[in-house]
Amino acid sequence: MIPLENLVSPQVLQAVVAGVVVATGWLVAAAQNRRRDDRLRRSREEDIQRALLAEIRAYVVALELQVPSPEDAASLIESVRSGAVVPILPQEVNDRIFAALIAEIHVLPAPVIDPVVIYYRLLSVMSALARELRRIVRQDSQKAARMMEDYLSLSAQARDAGFEAITVLTVSLQGSGETLERMIAEGREARAREIAQRLPAELDQLRAGLGGSGAGSSGLSTRASDRSFR
Repeated sequence: MIPLENLVSPQVLQAVVAGVVVATGWLVAAAQNRRRDDRLRRSREEDIQRALLAEIRAYVVALELQVPSPEDAASLIESVRSGAVVPILPQEVNDRIFAALIAEIHVLPAPVIDPVVIYYRLLSVMSALARELRRIVRQDSQKAARMMEDYLSLSAQARDAGFEAITVLTVSLQGSGETLERMIAEGREARAREIAQRLPAELDQLRAGLGGSGAGSSGLSTRASDRSFR
């Protein structure tokens, strides 16, 4: 076998070796950069999830305390309808951390994004409803009573959505991707069964409402848990 140095000049051989070394260095550096970027991304992802978890958990406790029993809710709505009570509702959305991190929400795991966004969306709707209720409460007590009923319903929905977001964030931070995916699948199946059981009665109620005066709500469920994880 003819030695390689007899086929090419030493200068060419040195250039080839140098090229191989440089190319190898590029590949190694690229791999190291990817690993570093992955570590930074995971670290940032965890930081965002912890911050959101803290904010959601703190306010869900407040929501749990402010959601009244059905009897108290009915009494409050009637008091608003009669004009005896002017409700004082929080109008600020408790979303400072979420608002500051909204541009980075895409770095979160996909199964985490929907529950978090749904929760904060409900808070935003509650805030808008509270402002409108305060504006009209002395002008139209009947409409204010209906809005108060909607507000209390939204409070319960936001609380439930908050619990769901807390659960998903906690599981995600524990690094259990399989558990998270299984939980999502089980949640979808449970919601499908619940909707299938509830839908006939809701459709009957809707038909009855359409056949009557047309006033009032349709009674269809708008719970956040029916929209999550889709």
